[in-house]
Amino acid sequence: MVQKQLKQRRAKRLPKGPNGGVQLLLIHAVDNLGKQGDLVEVKAGFANNYLIPFGYATVASDHHVRMVEKHKVKLLEIESQRLSGLRSELSTLAEQSIMIEAKANEEGHLYGSVGPGDIVGAFKAAGFNLAEEMIILQGAIRELGLYTAVVRLHSEVEGEVKFWVVASEEE
Repeated sequence: MVQKQLKQRRAKRLPKGPNGGVQLLLIHAVDNLGKQGDLVEVKAGFANNYLIPFGYATVASDHHVRMVEKHKVKLLEIESQRLSGLRSELSTLAEQSIMIEAKANEEGHLYGSVGPGDIVGAFKAAGFNLAEEMIILQGAIRELGLYTAVVRLHSEVEGEVKFWVVASEEE
C-alpha cells in the first residue's frame, strides 16, 4: 500500500527538460528568467516552491504550448498595454514633489537614515502604491537635502524620482 502511494507521487513529478531541470511555460514575465510565453528550464525546487504556486508558470505540456502560440499576438498586445500603463504611472511618479521628514541635528545630519521603506511610505501618503523592492538607492541617506532614487516597476520600466529629506518640526 505504501509503495503504491510512493509510485503515484513519483508519477506526478514535473517533466524533465533536456538539461535535467524542469521544463515550464511562463504565464507571467519573471525577472532574470524570461518573458510571458517562454519555455524555460529551472531546478525542481524553484518550480515547486515559487513559480507554480504563485502562478508564474505552468507545466509545459503540448496543449499549453499550442495555446500560447495560438494567442501569442493577443498576449503581446496585453503585455504592451500593461507596460504603457506602467510607463505613464512612472511619469506621474517622477512629477511628484515628495518630502520625507526625519530627525536631524543643526548641521543637517540625520539621527538615523532614510531608506526604501521611508520613501515608499511617503509615496503611499501621496496616493501611490509601491513596494520596497521597487526602490533602488545608491547608498544610505544620512543628511538633509534633495535626493534621487531609481524606481523599477518592471524589468523594462524604470526611471528616477526625486524627493526631499527635511528636518522634522518635532523637538
